[in-house]
Amino acid sequence: MLTPHLQRSPDGELLCENVRLTDVARQFGTPAYVYSRATIVDNFRAYQRAFAASKPLICYAVKANSTLSVLALLAAEGAGFDIVSAGELQRVIAAGGEAGKVIFSGVAKRHDEIALALAHNIFCFNIESEAELHRVNEVAQAHGKRARITFRINPDVDAKTHPYISTGLKSNKFGVAHADAVRLYTLAASMPGIEVHGIECHIGSQITELSPYVDALRRLLSLVDDLSARGIHLQHLDIGGGRAINYQGESLVPMDEFAHAVEREIAGRHLDLLIEPGRSIVGDAGLLLTRVEFLKPGETKNFALVDAAMNDLIRPTLYDAFHPVAPVLERTGEAVLYDIVGPVCESGDWLAKARQLVLSQGDLLAVLCAGAYGMTMASNYNTRSRPCEVLIDRDEAHLIRERERFEDLIAHERIVI
Repeated sequence: MLTPHLQRSPDGELLCENVRLTDVARQFGTPAYVYSRATIVDNFRAYQRAFAASKPLICYAVKANSTLSVLALLAAEGAGFDIVSAGELQRVIAAGGEAGKVIFSGVAKRHDEIALALAHNIFCFNIESEAELHRVNEVAQAHGKRARITFRINPDVDAKTHPYISTGLKSNKFGVAHADAVRLYTLAASMPGIEVHGIECHIGSQITELSPYVDALRRLLSLVDDLSARGIHLQHLDIGGGRAINYQGESLVPMDEFAHAVEREIAGRHLDLLIEPGRSIVGDAGLLLTRVEFLKPGETKNFALVDAAMNDLIRPTLYDAFHPVAPVLERTGEAVLYDIVGPVCESGDWLAKARQLVLSQGDLLAVLCAGAYGMTMASNYNTRSRPCEVLIDRDEAHLIRERERFEDLIAHERIVI
């Protein structure tokens, strides 16, 4: 399965847009993250087309991929941004994004983070606890501001996804309980440093079905009506993100069907719509390019030992996540069942298991659908430098992040004996 804007040349070589991945490896080395500009733009515009009737503020979830060039590209398309830290806010601003289109999520916002967001006049804070509400009110008053807020409601809806990325159940740390919402909105409305503005929920990630969204949306709208009857009138509704991408043949709800279902539920209401997509914008736009260092046959398994590792792409070992793997140059011959593993000193260091491939030492592999939660979750475990990042724009390859050097890794350390 090849992702959008990947294709084979007549001689069987893998291209991203019009650029041969062998040329990317030759110019920039491996491992390397490679992104298709056209795919990112197409994915963002798909939301705009599908939701043309409601014209939502589409707030890209920065945690999916926070590379400056990716943020700048989306800012140029008119995106807002969903952030979860002061660092992400600073990245958005550095990339040319509008702070007035930023929503600040996250369960443990510090005083300094709140103050920074207020100084930049962000669109709103998504409040996730009563304690956070009091903190935001205090910081806003101390700075002579009123903080525009929503409450992130935990609707206790099962998103039917991996437990680590399900966020809308009673057992999850996110949001405030549906049963507490009216009391908390009433409290917030009485606070001098708070401007009550909207309501939000985000039930999880990699959601393949429509019913969880509709169930959560209906629970939110019942609260909107209840609050309105009590004199608290909300101005916007944020349905979160979480829309899935196709990793291994998942059956996805068409974007138009998703949009129509949402717009049908909110029809006739004077509520501005916000959406927080992340993975569905960048996930299938990126791949991790890696080289086979050795082939190691074994009694029970065959291993393809590559130069990328769990520190570069942790999703497989963290979530047992599946990523398609494609050889950059197709070979003829008898396929062998390989586990694709890296050099990190952990048995959990694997990128893919049980893949039928025809391989030779030195071959290049593309680990697909790696544009989301790849580089943002990368680490320096085993004192490994994080990969470089390359953006493909038609027939040009642009280096958008240099590969780390050893000097970068120790730049902030001090030896004390």
